[in-house]
Amino acid sequence: MGSEKTPVTSRELMNQMLKRHYEEAYQAKESGKLVCWSTSIAPQELLTTMDIVTLYPENHAAALGARKDSPTFIEHTESMGYSSDLCSYARVNLAYTELGHSKAENMPLPDLLLCTSNICHTVIKWYENLSKELNIPLIMFDTPFNHTDEVQEHNAKYMKAQIYHAIEQLEEITGKSFDFDRLQEVMKISNETSEWWKKATDMAIHTPSPLNGFDLFNYMAIIVFARGTQEGRALFQLWHDELAEKVKLGQGPWNDREERYRILWDGIACWPYLNHNYKTLKNLGMNVVTSTYPKSWTVTYETGDIEGMAKAYSMNVYPNRNLNYDVENMVSLARKFQLDGIVFHSNRSCKLMDFRQYELQRRIYEECGVPSVIFDGDQTDPRLFSEAQYETRMQALAEMMEESKRKKGRD
Repeated sequence: MGSEKTPVTSRELMNQMLKRHYEEAYQAKESGKLVCWSTSIAPQELLTTMDIVTLYPENHAAALGARKDSPTFIEHTESMGYSSDLCSYARVNLAYTELGHSKAENMPLPDLLLCTSNICHTVIKWYENLSKELNIPLIMFDTPFNHTDEVQEHNAKYMKAQIYHAIEQLEEITGKSFDFDRLQEVMKISNETSEWWKKATDMAIHTPSPLNGFDLFNYMAIIVFARGTQEGRALFQLWHDELAEKVKLGQGPWNDREERYRILWDGIACWPYLNHNYKTLKNLGMNVVTSTYPKSWTVTYETGDIEGMAKAYSMNVYPNRNLNYDVENMVSLARKFQLDGIVFHSNRSCKLMDFRQYELQRRIYEECGVPSVIFDGDQTDPRLFSEAQYETRMQALAEMMEESKRKKGRD
């Protein structure tokens, strides 16, 4: 009798999907299929429906940063005259467009671009430059900033009209009619994938958390590029089931130590120092149980509701929401995940996130008494991060959390 095959784990499946993602993009390009570059939280449903292979420069730049390959590209872009204050994802990608090869991952050049302004406004000029330099069409989906707590009705109608205009542009570019029945299927899968992503990441509400929070950043690459696929949906369901089994067995994030402190990470990961950041926290018994950043890919809406989909892309991404929402969201997370502390990454590439962190820090402490620290860094530019500063700030946070626990114990 032959032995049964060992079931594939979610981590193994994730690594397989990441490897195939770029390989299949090159194969598609060589066979004449259209390749699109897109911002990370964009209506991929339209591209998936039209069977357009889609790659994400932010994902790619993060991978280059994690593999220590970003300085070459950053230096090249700055030698071209771009400011060092520009988003480092943009600097990496603009240089990659010229150089065309990295020591880490590689991706084919695009035939068209899709840009959504919900994450920031830098992406608009970044993608306009790409469109001009590569002489390819740019589809723009503008999502007005939500100054009010709910998406305004006139903004919703404006965004809905843009979705239909994007469909017309795609029909013109591809020479094919848009299949609205297929869109319904993709919307359903995208919703279900988002829901399994949320169910999996919400498993960290358990004490101890069954996942170490940096897994949020590792698995996030999949929710970026595979949200509209059955394989993406299956991966997050599998990950959820693995975490549920760990909860059942009472297993925490690590085998060699206990989860002493439960913290929230605000902002993008510091990719070039991901391992250092993780080990520093682990050595202090600090586990990231939630984050404001990965939550942005829980894009859910009623299947078939185009306006609802447009609103979801506007209101789910927290950089596109007002300060009151950010405070309420983080206070809610602090209570839901029983947080002991918060780490704010003052990411020099993300001015929209950085400029409100000090006010967020103040108001959250007033609301729920959770201590926090802010450290300086960048998502892919290693020159803007100090290991010594990071370690000192995390030690300070550990001391504040310990003192907070002592006070609660006395109360």
